[in-house]
Amino acid sequence: MPDRRTVYFVSDRTGITAEMLGNSLLVQFDAFHFTRHTVPFVDSAEKVEEAIREINATAERERKQPVVFVSIADEAASERIRKGANAVTLDLFQIFIAPLEHALGARSAHAAGRSHGIADAGEYFSRMEAINFAQSHDDGAATRDLAKAQVILVGVSRCGKTPTSLYLALQFGVRAANFPLTPDDFSDRRLPASVTPFRQALFGLTIHPERLREIREARRPGSRYASLEACRQEVREAEHLMELERIPMLDTTSKSIEEIATTILHRTGLRRSVF
Repeated sequence: MPDRRTVYFVSDRTGITAEMLGNSLLVQFDAFHFTRHTVPFVDSAEKVEEAIREINATAERERKQPVVFVSIADEAASERIRKGANAVTLDLFQIFIAPLEHALGARSAHAAGRSHGIADAGEYFSRMEAINFAQSHDDGAATRDLAKAQVILVGVSRCGKTPTSLYLALQFGVRAANFPLTPDDFSDRRLPASVTPFRQALFGLTIHPERLREIREARRPGSRYASLEACRQEVREAEHLMELERIPMLDTTSKSIEEIATTILHRTGLRRSVF
């Protein structure tokens, strides 16, 4: 049975930065089961004390020090948590800010929320535009303005096209559309007419039939759509069509959405418009 530890992500804003950095470290310890709690918007002395009380109550109840990842710009607030919390505290902000200040010979602004706020209006609206584009061009729902797509993901149903499109938009500001390859396309042995003019923007996703069956079975139990036979046939035909059309292809079976999106960005040479 895995050892259990409680983890807190404490931030003066959304907690996204603390979660991302903290979780990238926690996954290295697969012998543990971590119970995670995010405490966002700790931006006053009262909220700092409230967070400390919660952490200390957990330490007393579990008789183990929680692990606390802190992402707070205010030095006094972060120091108060380090000293007041009965926990293993990792101050993610101070770990990186101090060496950067030394290297650059300048003090940082120590301003809260700059990484996830609207510090750059242009970048923010570029991200929103990309998200709206991905949503309106999901699963072939609309073909208007496909010429504006920086990448068009194609593949069988449930191979990961939709979440990848949204991730590309949200994290990188890339205008991504996605279009399903169906049995009708396989019988014709050619790409859907809607995407043929945009061949240079096409990028194919594929998946192992066994994994595809699991995903489809959860959506439509006992259906022909979810049968292993149908999954094998569709994946085989889709891969053959993409090879025939010389569309770059990526196997998504064992990859996270983050890996898929980053690989697409790397292989297509697309540049992110938001950071």
